[in-house]
Amino acid sequence: MIFGVLAYLVWGLFPAFFPLLLPAGPVEILAHRIIWTAVIMTVVLSVRRGWGELRRADKATWLRVFFASIAIALNWLIYVIAVNSGHVTEAALGYFINPLLSVVLGIVIFKEKLRRLQVLAVLIALVAVLFLSFLGGQPPLLALGLAASFGIYGAIKKKVELSAVGSLTAETLMLLPPALLYITWLEGSGAGTFLSEGPAHSLALISSGLVTAVPLLLFGLAAKAIPLSTVGMLQYLTPTMQMLWAVFIVREHLEVARWIGFIIIWVAVAIYLADLIGQRGSAVRKRATATR
Repeated sequence: MIFGVLAYLVWGLFPAFFPLLLPAGPVEILAHRIIWTAVIMTVVLSVRRGWGELRRADKATWLRVFFASIAIALNWLIYVIAVNSGHVTEAALGYFINPLLSVVLGIVIFKEKLRRLQVLAVLIALVAVLFLSFLGGQPPLLALGLAASFGIYGAIKKKVELSAVGSLTAETLMLLPPALLYITWLEGSGAGTFLSEGPAHSLALISSGLVTAVPLLLFGLAAKAIPLSTVGMLQYLTPTMQMLWAVFIVREHLEVARWIGFIIIWVAVAIYLADLIGQRGSAVRKRATATR
């Protein structure tokens, strides 16, 4: 639970980070995130002496890693496009939709069960998301793309029989060859920004690897340790922070109707978390009684 909360808090700060990478374009930023995350994870896995688990992984595991890498790369790309084009609120909406998808995937794929209050919370959140999604009269494509890509990524991660460090290393190494080819071509054509915008810009692009790796590692640990439905509901921390950033820092306009939708979602989250806390307290009391 703690790992999940920390991951979502870091992701909530992303709207403050990615504009710092301009004037790099979305695909260039994506490629640098892949390259420098791969560098960091290679070092981490080497220090942990964890290469053995990748060598022992079977074909089914590598196939899941491949699909996970595609899903997370799409998610990274869509998110950078949304944030750096002034659509932070739509990015936040995507991460409001995603937890519902995680809950559905948890029930359908992993046969997870929800208690009554949790079902109520999910239904309330579903109403709010439908209200927000169709408020503008057209499907929010960026938001739906973010929700689908990260929801699928979380479900695949649940089935990958590797440690969080090993899995993330494998994912980024799979994406590394096309990322390196793209950056090589971009810099060779003179269109790249890594060498032309000064050392501060270069360091910012390099730091995108650390900013990417830390929350994904935390998320990987959380996804394996707690139900996917709980992982999904905790995720509401991220879009709440992103929406507040959009409204109060970058001054994106948010209509009253959207505020209403977001407040309904926060009520749903409060109900879900209250049920989790109550259930955990009940379990603790039962254990205490049993040991007397």
